[in-house]
Amino acid sequence: MSESSTDLGPTGAFIEHLGVDLDEVTGDRVRATWTVTPHLHQPHGILHGGVHCSVVETLASVGAATWLGDRGRVVGVSNTTDFYRAVRDGTLTSTATPVHRGRSQQVWLVETVDEQGRTVARGQVRLQNLAG
Repeated sequence: MSESSTDLGPTGAFIEHLGVDLDEVTGDRVRATWTVTPHLHQPHGILHGGVHCSVVETLASVGAATWLGDRGRVVGVSNTTDFYRAVRDGTLTSTATPVHRGRSQQVWLVETVDEQGRTVARGQVRLQNLAG
C-alpha cells in the first residue's frame, strides 16, 4: 500500500517529510521503506535518532489504529527506541508488529534494517486506545 500526497490516510503530512513509503498495512503488520538523505542527518552527517523515533511511532500508530478500526482512536504514550548502527545513506526497511493488544492499550515493536539486513534501530511504542 503506497500512500500518495493526496491520500495520506491515518498518517498525516509528516510521513511525506520523512520519505516513508508504506508497503504493507494490516492490523498485524506494517512494513515501510524509506531513504536516508542529508535533510534527515544530524550535524555529524548521520541519520538523526529522532527520525528513527518518528518512523517507529508512525508505523506503530498506523498498525494500532488499523487494528482498532472504528472502535476508537490511538495515541502514543511511550516510545523507547534504541540505535544500533549509524546510517549515512541508503534505503531502510522498518517493520512493525504487535506485542500486546488489549482493551485499553497496545504495544508494538518496530525493527529497522539496512539493505544488508543488519538491524540499525529497534523501538517499542505503547499506545492508548481511546473510545470512539
